[in-house]
Amino acid sequence: MTQVSRSRRTARSPSSLQGRLRAMVVPPASGESNTLFGVLAATVVVLILLGLLMTFSASFVQSALAGDAFRIFRRQLLWCLLGIPVTIAVALRDYRVWRPYVRVVVVVALLLAVVVVTPAGIERSGARRWLGMEPLVFQPAELLKLAVPLFCADALARSWGRIKSGDLRALLVPTLPMLAVVAVLVMAEPDLETAALLVAIGVVMLYVAGLPTRWLVTSVIAGAGLVGLGIASAGFRMGRFGAWLDPNSSAAVYGYQTLQGYYALGSGGWLGTGLGDGRGKWLYLPNAHTDFIFAIIGEELGLLGVLLVLALYVVIAVVGLRIAILAPDSFGRLLAAGLVAGILLQAAINMGSVVGLLPVTGVTLPFVSFGGTSLVITMVSAGLLLSIARHTRPQTRERAGGRRSESDSGRA
Repeated sequence: MTQVSRSRRTARSPSSLQGRLRAMVVPPASGESNTLFGVLAATVVVLILLGLLMTFSASFVQSALAGDAFRIFRRQLLWCLLGIPVTIAVALRDYRVWRPYVRVVVVVALLLAVVVVTPAGIERSGARRWLGMEPLVFQPAELLKLAVPLFCADALARSWGRIKSGDLRALLVPTLPMLAVVAVLVMAEPDLETAALLVAIGVVMLYVAGLPTRWLVTSVIAGAGLVGLGIASAGFRMGRFGAWLDPNSSAAVYGYQTLQGYYALGSGGWLGTGLGDGRGKWLYLPNAHTDFIFAIIGEELGLLGVLLVLALYVVIAVVGLRIAILAPDSFGRLLAAGLVAGILLQAAINMGSVVGLLPVTGVTLPFVSFGGTSLVITMVSAGLLLSIARHTRPQTRERAGGRRSESDSGRA
């Protein structure tokens, strides 16, 4: 009876990470590694260049009023130039060489997340989210967007044999406690949106690794309830939520940014007003070069520009899933899935808040919005994806007997 119940439990679990991902994408083809690498690299470069271009266009009015029309653009360009060599170095190294340092990255990220909520953190608009000295400041929460996928991929890969046999505890521990700690620390800043994003990344990785669908649905419902409590616990979040339901109910306060975003998007038409000719950035649309840069893209480049941005993220989704499928070990497959989930979820939250599908969140658009820490961390994430792409081998799926690699069995 014990053997029968154990076999049933195993049968209900996904046979493998590869099997769950294969349901989304067509089977692998030979000679695909270079193609995946090239397409992903080109897509990231286009997004970064578009981001630099739109950052200047969206910020030059605000910068000019401060005495230097290139002030904000120059800072973004500096961070980009700092991120390029790091990204290239990460992309050209085997991603597995970084695995022994995962715990170091996680510990540093958690320590910084603790420090930022102390008086050492820089306070802006009632929140402590930054460390450093002007103009070089960074957000520890951004580093967690890299640390969480690394930690989850490493922890799940170490327990991969037990997870494949249907051991639910091996799937959830220590990943779930880690996500809880991260959420608490980020909420203390306070930053509900980023906390929810980080937990969502972890839940996606758990699902890809074999979390039963009923557990996923339960997690989503529980997460929605906690987000609801977070919204209800702060007046400004309740104001944003009310403005999301009806922007005109608070048109001069919480609904102002949403309405100005609508005006910018609506005035773009098919081809836009022309690069640099938008009106929203003339101090009408708050945070035009950060949270609402997507609205400026829609205004100046029109619907075609918006569709271009969407298409670029779709390419990242498709190529990223292919990379996850073809990665040579469970660590690489899980890491690729987590990194892609982080980029796409953040992009979806940003664009969703701009077009009114979600309340205004303050989450930036990956590769595009102004934000030095966000840009560098996202570039490093892309570098890791490129590294995994370089080591994809379709033939590894054909090895006789489906033997696990050394990394799959939990040995580094």
